[in-house]
Amino acid sequence: MGLVPDEAKALPPPAIVNRNSVWLGFVGWSTAMLHNAFCHRPPLKSGVHRQVLFSTIGWFLGYHISKYENYIYSKLDRDMYQYISLHPDAFPRSEKKTLAEVTEPFHPIR
Repeated sequence: MGLVPDEAKALPPPAIVNRNSVWLGFVGWSTAMLHNAFCHRPPLKSGVHRQVLFSTIGWFLGYHISKYENYIYSKLDRDMYQYISLHPDAFPRSEKKTLAEVTEPFHPIR
């Protein structure tokens, strides 16, 4: 089952590069950099394998958080549309207005 239930497998997968993946990948990389700095090692040059590992773990977590986020939002949308379809009297259809009805008449001042 994992992080998302089986009904979430019908959703399209999120993009590989999304805001959660990029953000958590950066957080993982900066964690490795801070660890190097606290241990008085050159931050960029030492522990490159840890930098790659932490950024990859952050990217992976961000991807799966995006999958879970998409599932939650689609579930909320489904419930909202189901409620609207079950209670049509609470959500009446509004008449479509033309642009001329919406805008005020223009009177130039000279």
